[in-house]
Amino acid sequence: MSLNSDALRLFLGVVDAGSLSAAAEVLGHTASGVSRGLSRLEEDLGVTLLNRTTRRMDLTEEGKHFLPKARQIVASLEEAEECMRLVHQRPAGRLRVDASVPVMLHCVVPHVGDFRAQYPEITLELTSNDRIVDLMEHRTDVALRMGPLTDSTLHARPLRPSPRWMMASPDYIARRGAPETVEDLAGHEVLGFTHPESLNVWPLRHAGGSSYVATPTLATSSGETQRQLALRGVGIACLSDFVVREDIAAGRLVKVMEGVYSDYLQPMHAVYHRNTQLSRRIACFLDFYAGRI
Repeated sequence: MSLNSDALRLFLGVVDAGSLSAAAEVLGHTASGVSRGLSRLEEDLGVTLLNRTTRRMDLTEEGKHFLPKARQIVASLEEAEECMRLVHQRPAGRLRVDASVPVMLHCVVPHVGDFRAQYPEITLELTSNDRIVDLMEHRTDVALRMGPLTDSTLHARPLRPSPRWMMASPDYIARRGAPETVEDLAGHEVLGFTHPESLNVWPLRHAGGSSYVATPTLATSSGETQRQLALRGVGIACLSDFVVREDIAAGRLVKVMEGVYSDYLQPMHAVYHRNTQLSRRIACFLDFYAGRI
């Protein structure tokens, strides 16, 4: 039996992507090529790793036992490759970065070109999740996260915090007027989040304190979806400054309720595993983006 790292990476790619076609797209292969490679790996091992049907794939018992070992082997190989690159002082290799859609679109993407020009040998893989993901399960090296951190197993590097603004389109304000107090919100369309509930806590001063739990009349799972709704005059949203800064500057959105804003700043962190040695490529990414976000 002879295994190679390409076969292991292909197996991990199929498991993580959830299907042969999705894995083929991520790995840059054809679906038939991925299928043949997976079959060869199973022949070499003498076991079936995945039960495959036209609709789904499931790990067999042998596959479940093999999966963590395959991850460990590939991680060790990547660490060895990184050590060799460090000898030559060349920050290089694959860097998997995850962020919510708004953070990815408004904080990461605008600077990717400059990052690639500065570090051409670092291969970026960018994924977007509006829910907090398990870094190991999703094979993520570093994630950008808004709000307070709850996972003590992670290293975290604080990035510049961001204010959150209450805003609406000029069209909405012309039709419905601009609220001035939290009591006024009862007569308005309030855009909020389905999760996490903490994002429906707006930084507004009122008789009950310095924050207000908004009750959405329309809820979404994505801040970018909420931004698009606000731009179309659907309602009032509360979003981070970096998401709507250009819209406010261009007059597409207008701040409201500034008279009762509580000066809250939403924290942002870059997180990675506490037991992961900080490689040069992660350090380069953090240093580069810390000065731009």
